[in-house]
Amino acid sequence: MSEATINPEVGEKPCVSPAGRWAYILFFPAAVFYLELILRAFTVDRFFDRGLWYILLFSVAIGLAMAFIATLGGRRWNRVSGITVVVLAFLLAGTQLVYHNIFKEYLTLFSLTNAGEVLGEFWKDALLGIWHTMLPLLALVVPVVALIVFGPRFTPQKRARAGTAVCLLVLAVFFYLFANRLILSSTAGIMSDRFVYAETFAPKLAVPRFGVFTTTRLDVRNTMKQTDAAPPVETVPKTVPAEPDTPAVGETSPDTAPEPETAPTSEPEIEEPSYTPNVLEIDFDALIKGETDPVIADMHRYFRAQEPSMKNKYTGVFEGYDLIWIVGEAFSTFALDETHTPTLTRLANEGFVFKNFYNPIWGVSTSDGEYVATTGLIPKNGVWSYYRSSFNYMPFGFGNLFRPLGYSARAYHNHTYTYYDRDLSYPNMGYDYKGLGSGLEVEETWPESDVEMMEKTVPEYVGDPNFLVYYLSVSGHLNYNFFGNAMSAKHREEVADLPYSEAPRAYVACQMEFDQAIGLLLDELEKSGRLDHTVIVISGDHYPYGLEIEEMEELHGSGFDDRFGIYKSTLIIWNSLMERTEVDKLCSSLDIMPTLANLFGLDFDSRLIMGRDILSDTPGLVMFNDRSFITDQGVYDSLSDTFTAAEGSDAGNEYAVKTLGEVNDRFKYSEAILDNDYYACVLKRKTKEIQ
Repeated sequence: MSEATINPEVGEKPCVSPAGRWAYILFFPAAVFYLELILRAFTVDRFFDRGLWYILLFSVAIGLAMAFIATLGGRRWNRVSGITVVVLAFLLAGTQLVYHNIFKEYLTLFSLTNAGEVLGEFWKDALLGIWHTMLPLLALVVPVVALIVFGPRFTPQKRARAGTAVCLLVLAVFFYLFANRLILSSTAGIMSDRFVYAETFAPKLAVPRFGVFTTTRLDVRNTMKQTDAAPPVETVPKTVPAEPDTPAVGETSPDTAPEPETAPTSEPEIEEPSYTPNVLEIDFDALIKGETDPVIADMHRYFRAQEPSMKNKYTGVFEGYDLIWIVGEAFSTFALDETHTPTLTRLANEGFVFKNFYNPIWGVSTSDGEYVATTGLIPKNGVWSYYRSSFNYMPFGFGNLFRPLGYSARAYHNHTYTYYDRDLSYPNMGYDYKGLGSGLEVEETWPESDVEMMEKTVPEYVGDPNFLVYYLSVSGHLNYNFFGNAMSAKHREEVADLPYSEAPRAYVACQMEFDQAIGLLLDELEKSGRLDHTVIVISGDHYPYGLEIEEMEELHGSGFDDRFGIYKSTLIIWNSLMERTEVDKLCSSLDIMPTLANLFGLDFDSRLIMGRDILSDTPGLVMFNDRSFITDQGVYDSLSDTFTAAEGSDAGNEYAVKTLGEVNDRFKYSEAILDNDYYACVLKRKTKEIQ
């Protein structure tokens, strides 16, 4: 037998032909591109666009690099390494598929580092996510099965020649550089490919344009950039008390908050016709002159140039009132039903009625939703922003604003108190915090009862002279069914009459628990004589992404907009004595914090916050995590990179480019606030930490 037909490593086995070796090599680029196409089909709205060309080029580059690894040794090495790299590619694609199915977002490396905590809490949700994506998961596993079954026929039995190995690497680098060059030269459109690729990190934009494998590489790049700026996790932040000689932000001379003389109405009496801006006394010119860090100096210049929102006829109408601020798990307009959620429905149609309120979803769903609402800042992609803020000075945290006014400040969450590191972030916002496992004893069901949380907590503060209370509920959490959701099961019979499929009925059922919790809260406030003196604020952390689009359509009815309509929601700001006041202005959860600060007459600087007071004369701007936006002039959809002017508006792409620049700046400088502890820099306070 000739030497050409014997493999010296394994004995008398037929060698793979040159055509077979090249088939083996080309299998890897084909497998990567195939995985990208399956993910694209199930997670991206627009399948056919120029993004497919970039994905193809990057798939070839990645696949050739994988082929290089899988031809470095003998038959056993090539076989094992080839299967290993394909399995890893499958796991990455499959994990993203399941995560996107549950959260409608893409998984980042930072979230992956905390996957153990997430799976420990929500492993049932993960299993259901796998079940719901079983068909595409089976499609994703095809390359693995194909390589295992048919690979032995084509796997090279000896190390690739040096020339072949060099050729693979050169071709991989060529295709990568070629794709890179095309993208960096693509500056057309309202939001260019270059900007998405090189100047920001937004997975929801990057995956449709460049694919999930390239987005993962960009995630690694972004993570490495942040390594030096990461907070010292071995320390525990401690809220900084106000210095005796320097009043804290929001502090006034009285030791306790004054009792309001009259109840707020929709048209409070106004004595002064002109208004001053909501700003603090900050000498930006002096700060710029004395700053040696170019990043901080640039931030000073940016915030100096911002137009502040003005005080208005609603400024201080709730001054001295108590505040109960509730972020309801998956609470949205879908939950409102006069029969099944009568209390929420009543509050939503009394007090301030915001007719164009949006609640965008962010990268870390619940935690980022809280961060946006309570800080007025945009979260940073790829990290847990609320957790990262725990190590920063947060003077505009409402606990830190209200405590100097004589208020008690408490926060409650009826699920695991450490989840998303709320045991760090809540105290840093100025709250005394209790959650399940640390001071709040509620029955450990899944999810836990909001009613029980109210029963246990209201007596703790209702007798305080003045109180600020922050709640994060959990009863409305997915999954929406009657066998794995204790709150849905509790109210199953009460929603049996609804003409919906199981998931929408289960969603309404668990929101009934939230509704009854609010009803109990109002009853207890009324019994104690505090209802008229208390402002109730309720918004959701995100829309109910545990429902499929067609299931949300059942709840909404005809004419449902599945692009931006899913984010349109309800914001409740209510007091028992105020009159109904409709607000047509476009607004979002980002605007809640500055709106409340103005209503309560708190001292804050509107230039240092990315949201705006809804009740001011500042034009409305709704921004989404993918940089899409809505204004009174039109709608920009970043996924299609198109701007649609509003009826009667002559705004076009020039307006869209200008507004997008403003949106991008707000994202950029909001991240910079988080990364650089900017409030400590600009307000001359430094966060103290204890070991």
